[in-house]
Amino acid sequence: MTPDLAGNTQAGAPASFAPTPADEPAPLPHTAIYGGPGCTAGSAPSSTNTEPVDTRHTPAMVTDRRSNSGNSLSGEKIKPEILEGDERGISRLDSRYSRLNRSLLLCAIAVALSSINYGWVIGSVNIPALVIEECSDGPETWTSGFPSCIPMGSIMWGLVVGLTPLGAWAGSMFSGVAADRYGRKRILIINNAFFIAGALLSSTSTSVAQLGTGRFVSGIGCGVAANLVSTYNSEAATVRSRGFLGGFQQLMILMGIFLSQVVSIGLSAAPLWRILFSISAGLAIFQTLVLFFVPESPRFLAKAGQMEESRAALQRLRTNLDISIEFEDMVAMLDAQAVSAATPPPTLWQVLSGKTEVDLRHLVFCVLFLMMSQQWSGAKGVMFYSTEILSSTFHLTTSERHHIPSIAQLLTLGVGAIGAVAVIIGMNILDKAGRRTVLIVSSLSTSICAALIVIGSKLDLGPMVATAMYLFNLVFQSGVGFVPYLSASELLPYNVLGSISGLAASVNCLTLFVVSFVFPILDKALGPYLFTPFIATNFLTFLFGVLFMPEAKGKPVSQVVAEYQGPIHLVSTVSRRPSKQEPQRQADLNNH
Repeated sequence: MTPDLAGNTQAGAPASFAPTPADEPAPLPHTAIYGGPGCTAGSAPSSTNTEPVDTRHTPAMVTDRRSNSGNSLSGEKIKPEILEGDERGISRLDSRYSRLNRSLLLCAIAVALSSINYGWVIGSVNIPALVIEECSDGPETWTSGFPSCIPMGSIMWGLVVGLTPLGAWAGSMFSGVAADRYGRKRILIINNAFFIAGALLSSTSTSVAQLGTGRFVSGIGCGVAANLVSTYNSEAATVRSRGFLGGFQQLMILMGIFLSQVVSIGLSAAPLWRILFSISAGLAIFQTLVLFFVPESPRFLAKAGQMEESRAALQRLRTNLDISIEFEDMVAMLDAQAVSAATPPPTLWQVLSGKTEVDLRHLVFCVLFLMMSQQWSGAKGVMFYSTEILSSTFHLTTSERHHIPSIAQLLTLGVGAIGAVAVIIGMNILDKAGRRTVLIVSSLSTSICAALIVIGSKLDLGPMVATAMYLFNLVFQSGVGFVPYLSASELLPYNVLGSISGLAASVNCLTLFVVSFVFPILDKALGPYLFTPFIATNFLTFLFGVLFMPEAKGKPVSQVVAEYQGPIHLVSTVSRRPSKQEPQRQADLNNH
């Protein structure tokens, strides 16, 4: 799972789909990046601005002199303002135009420890799977009241593995409401209790039921983490760092998977796999301590009416930068959202049936399809079961499987490592090539790699299968893996974001549960043809990208809605520009 990302979510909305306000400044060039101290306990804002605000840069004036894309009405880029130096002679850069400074990065990493734990929970069952379910390390024995393995069939093992995404679905359902009420940081701290409880249940398991319960409880922690990490990072990010921090969560999840597989090499034998599962609790305890040194989301604090605390938190995230205009813009945006919130949002049925002022059915279809296709690609099957697949592909004998590390386990390490590299590649090309292009190329390439896996398996060419699996994970993670997580906030107006993103999160998690459950069954039933269904599903995603996928690159939500509104249609045959009667409607959508 992975497994998105600015703004505030409505009650019940999964935070991973937090909206990006359409009227915020677009990325603009700047000439300097300022670092600063990290997240330290009790540190006061390094340079809270008390100077009079230049009235030329009030939110109203800024809105008047720029278009939705962040350009001036004449088409020229707005130049970043370098304000006067402070009493120490340090030049103060307007924080709206800054990139990623050290304070922001350290706080993002601290929050993303939950994502690393998420990846750990997912990846920790891969390499020791045969030891746990098939007792490949020897007959079941009991030591100090604990069995060396928990024998079970492939169907039951698939259920145990699938209970993690099912728990994530449950966690995603309540995390948005809780975070909007109690704060992002506080809920992340409380959420570590699920990681700790799940790790203790799994590591002390004596039965299939206890192991499954532990996986489910850990899954709840994964679901909460998936939502709140992306919410905090998107609300803490500057405009120019939002793209990087948007993919940061996926990168940390893959790092967690990779690290769990590295450690698994030494902890896969019985009964050491219990230590492997317990490490998740140690990560949760460590993060709980670290989070006390991290400021709460400035946007949450401002929305809660804690303006001084919000300004102080924003300054801690913008060390040596002037936050006065950014803070005023944030408050003005929240005030506008509060006014628009007085009008009840449309119901889920009204949105799905097209009975809203603007017909959003095509865009809703795209969001739901993307979230489903991300999980039916077969990539999670690679993450969960690559060791078993490669062990069969290389025809490892029982003694070879007992030898740690086996060739299958070593190759699994590479699969995890290449996923992290792929996300970094995708983060760098997404804003250059565009979402639609990245999705089309990635899905077609993933389908081709699935076909190569089938061919290699049928011809009994182990190296070819391993290479194709590496390529499969590379092309998937660089596009299809994280484009869906950006779709809701870039395609849907704010007033429907809560209901649709909640539905999309449910579709995503439930699809992953089904794939996780049926994958080992398909493995036994299809043998070398295991990836044949995924050739078809990834090619279907490719056709969707060509025929239906909107392009949101560089566009505010209002423009996307105006171009792609209406029932489901082929975007390749539609070239639509907003009519003269639509400017007010677009302005209303911006406010939402």
